[in-house]
Amino acid sequence: FNSASALGIEHLSLSLPLCACRTATVWKNLNPFWGEEYTLHLPLGFHSLTFYVLDEDTIGHDDVIGKISLSKEQISSHPRGIDSWINLTRVDPNEEVQGEIRLELWVLEEPHRRVLHCHVIEARDLAPRDISGTSDPFARVSCNGQTLETAIIKKTRFPHWDEVLEFDLEERELEKETRGPLLSMEVWDWDMVGKNDFLGQVEFSLDTLQKSPVKGWFRLLPFPSAEEDAGGKLGALRLKVQLAEDRILPSMYYQPLIELLEHVTPLAILEEIGSVESRQDVAMKLVKIFLGQGLAVPFLDYLNLLPSFFSSLPGLPCPCFPLISLSSLDPSCSPQVVGMPYLNEVLKPIINRIFEEKKYVELDPCKIEMNRTRRISFKGSLSEAQIRESSLELLKGYLSDIMESIIGSVEKCPPIMRVAFKQLHKRVEDQFPEAEHEDMKYIAISGFLFLRFFAPAILTPKLFNLRDQHADPRTSRTLLLLAKAVQSIGNLGLQLGHGKEQWMAPLHPFIIPCVSHVKDFLDKLIDVDSEKGESSCLNRDPSSHLPCSPQGTISWWGLGGGLILQVRSSIPIQRICAVERVDENAFQQPHMMQIITQDAEGQLHTMYIQCKNVNELNQWLSAIRKASIYNERMLPSCHPGAFRGSRWTCCLQADRTVHGCSRTHSAVTLGDWSDPLDPDAEAQMVYGQLLLVLRAGCIISLSPADHERSFQDCRMAATARLLDVIQDLERAHSAFERREKEEAATESY
Repeated sequence: FNSASALGIEHLSLSLPLCACRTATVWKNLNPFWGEEYTLHLPLGFHSLTFYVLDEDTIGHDDVIGKISLSKEQISSHPRGIDSWINLTRVDPNEEVQGEIRLELWVLEEPHRRVLHCHVIEARDLAPRDISGTSDPFARVSCNGQTLETAIIKKTRFPHWDEVLEFDLEERELEKETRGPLLSMEVWDWDMVGKNDFLGQVEFSLDTLQKSPVKGWFRLLPFPSAEEDAGGKLGALRLKVQLAEDRILPSMYYQPLIELLEHVTPLAILEEIGSVESRQDVAMKLVKIFLGQGLAVPFLDYLNLLPSFFSSLPGLPCPCFPLISLSSLDPSCSPQVVGMPYLNEVLKPIINRIFEEKKYVELDPCKIEMNRTRRISFKGSLSEAQIRESSLELLKGYLSDIMESIIGSVEKCPPIMRVAFKQLHKRVEDQFPEAEHEDMKYIAISGFLFLRFFAPAILTPKLFNLRDQHADPRTSRTLLLLAKAVQSIGNLGLQLGHGKEQWMAPLHPFIIPCVSHVKDFLDKLIDVDSEKGESSCLNRDPSSHLPCSPQGTISWWGLGGGLILQVRSSIPIQRICAVERVDENAFQQPHMMQIITQDAEGQLHTMYIQCKNVNELNQWLSAIRKASIYNERMLPSCHPGAFRGSRWTCCLQADRTVHGCSRTHSAVTLGDWSDPLDPDAEAQMVYGQLLLVLRAGCIISLSPADHERSFQDCRMAATARLLDVIQDLERAHSAFERREKEEAATESY
């Protein structure tokens, strides 16, 4: 999400019925900028993706300003993705439907008449229409001018009706309208005062029902309408949306490919990839795979030797160091695994202070706002020179604290980063031993560490999990000036005085002395045992950022003993039976999830957890589901509510032990998770690219790392093995596709 225009808005959310994300709130701004990026793992059968723009209210519900709905067909028609401004449309309650209804429909021939039987069984995941977060649903069935209704089920989004409604069908009516939808099934929320609220509908052709009975779950649809964009009156949203459809298989199917990649030269694969963009994507996936296998350091070191992956550095006649943008050390690649904890420890205290103080800071004479000076001094307005002097002192104070924290963070830096930097330093030094290139071995490291790590985190702390919300305009300007200064320090002051922003010159006397301190810091940073970094990422499961012990448990701290003591508890992963969302009305709290476990006696236990926001909720659901997907006792269904007041809040059943009213996600195999490092997703992408190469008629010739056998024999063996692995994955994908089609055909849970 990039930005919005002409909107009195504060935050943005996008959602499917079971998948949602929310941006940070931009306060008091009609033209907000977010710059946030999310990856949603959608079911293959999804129909649309909706973006809602909301105005956050501290009291009551947020106000919905408008929305943008993109159908699957719209997104798929742009292979390179959608990147444009799109006008917001009004939100029509009759179109905001969700959920499914379970039906059995059949026609019986009786003496002298035909009867249509409509068995309305249940519905699930209906839209909440009441303040309590629930609805009072009933079904209305219409056929050939006849209308019947089910009973009203109070306060639930998962109603169970189990009613059979019968309609008499006349022969002439059948002959006259066999093509049209003669049966309409609508679901409504009953209201005691005012009109009922529409919850969705499904329609059937009676001709189809006569040929064969219909049975299963059916998605509720809105009333047909011609959506208008309100002529831009509600504002516009700039979006970049790209759909990548793929099937992620269980981990065991990718293990042979991952093991093969560990024993061959990965760049031999990249050389076969056609486009530069695809090669870049595959290289990123390979880095992640090697990081997950504890082999990132030797892999990155190998890349350091390849000129095709080098980038130019200031002052060098030719390239000298590799693909910083592809480095697994980039926090955008592995935030919970490598970079984020380090960033938080080094920068978060200072960033928090800048947010809290909200000081007015400006050095550019063209941007100084004299009307703000009254907030700086109680003695009256300040001159432009006084504002610049005050701003300079504030910036120097913040910069001093930032640099002191960074330079003192040698022991806090993850070992894998230190070892990778050490090897990069050595490669550059070996390639350019001349005295005039003395600084290049430092710039190779600082170019990543300061320019792509610390400076971006200072500029946009929300994107690096240093803050929950974006900065206000004043704080954002302060952060921008600090990020510029940190960039100059990372460049070792080589570009000072050569840029267009000469108004930054007053900071130069502070920046220049920092250069020698940075060099000392980098010398200490690379003074590390290489084996220490490599071993730090071995035997680690990168597919989950949960606090899991080697014994396979999820651990947490909680309050106990009358809220006095903190106690440590844990759940063995193998005992997990389900991990699901919880309806908001169950505890009148948002972002709740439940973990259902089974003890040795077969007794089920449920633990309810509240997450900070919907993004965190999705991450926990994803990670725990993936960790427990192979458990033998996974439940087919569960209750999305809670058992309170002698009944379930979701289905209103009075029996605590009754089977769940909603199916679980225990059998998910379609990448329904969003872990920062997911070797299955990475391996699937590499497999897909290799498959394209083979289908294009190209021959892949791998260079093996094994030098004990002859080079030619080893290469042929590795290539043959790769072809076998790809064919095995092809067969596995075909088998899963057949199974999905069979399940869709039966559609009975």
